[in-house]
Amino acid sequence: MIFGVADNFHPTAAFVHHLLVSTTIIENGLDIPLCNTILINRADRLGLSELYQLRGRVGRSNRRAYAYLLLPSEIELTPIARRRLAALKEFSDLGAGFKIAALDLELRGAGNLLGGEQSGHIEAVGFELYTQMLDRAVREMKGESSADEPTTQLNLGLNIRIPVDYIPEENQRLRMYKRIAGVETEAQLNDVGAELQDRYGEPPPAVRNLLEYAALKLLALRVGATTIERKRDLVSIKFRQNAVIDPARLARFVSSQRGAQFSPEGTLKFALNANGADEVLSRLEDLLEDLAGQEVGASATRENSKS
Repeated sequence: MIFGVADNFHPTAAFVHHLLVSTTIIENGLDIPLCNTILINRADRLGLSELYQLRGRVGRSNRRAYAYLLLPSEIELTPIARRRLAALKEFSDLGAGFKIAALDLELRGAGNLLGGEQSGHIEAVGFELYTQMLDRAVREMKGESSADEPTTQLNLGLNIRIPVDYIPEENQRLRMYKRIAGVETEAQLNDVGAELQDRYGEPPPAVRNLLEYAALKLLALRVGATTIERKRDLVSIKFRQNAVIDPARLARFVSSQRGAQFSPEGTLKFALNANGADEVLSRLEDLLEDLAGQEVGASATRENSKS
């Protein structure tokens, strides 16, 4: 990376060029107002936030600045790289750092919060887990004691992403992810669904899946399921020891399903052949309600969230 001063970036200019060849360490706050030109080599390897910070090292005075993002000629820009460039062009006003950070989180994914891996997608890694850990850390710093609450992890391989054309503003999408992930009752989930309908119109299938996903999680928490995983057509549900499950109904379900089994560790495995995400969610909710002997609850929530 070359960082220096040039009036018009012309190699034959009759003055001395003051250059600094550096790594990306300069993004951490190097402030030289007279520097007005930066050349960033292999810009395709850097994230949006890094590019934004590096670009901000020049143009810190009234002198016009230049930022050149370089990459090998044989490399073609990926769609994500083009979105990074579009964001750098759009978010150039003062105070745009939060918007850049939010979009960078969306493009790169939340990643592994406890390790060095910073890749993946929010719905696969778990933005919900991030918000839970952040809330727990804040309470610990305040000295507030928090009892360990039962949790449920769902991994169903479904499309539960909020489309960009439904909520264009990235920070509003993150806000909705957090609100849906943090609902604790069916009433709260219904309120979020009504707000989405009122502010953005009829939710697309992916958003309806996200609401149904949250409804399924609430039901699983109430019943006592700790994990629900789906790999192709095989579903595994692990229950806590104190799960609200009718043993007779469970035995009847296992005997009625070909290949179904219930292990001593409390894991139910069975085949689920479904044609779409809505059918997967609906059948899993119906199953949990039936095993718990419940005729109402999450199914009513599911219908309300659609309306």
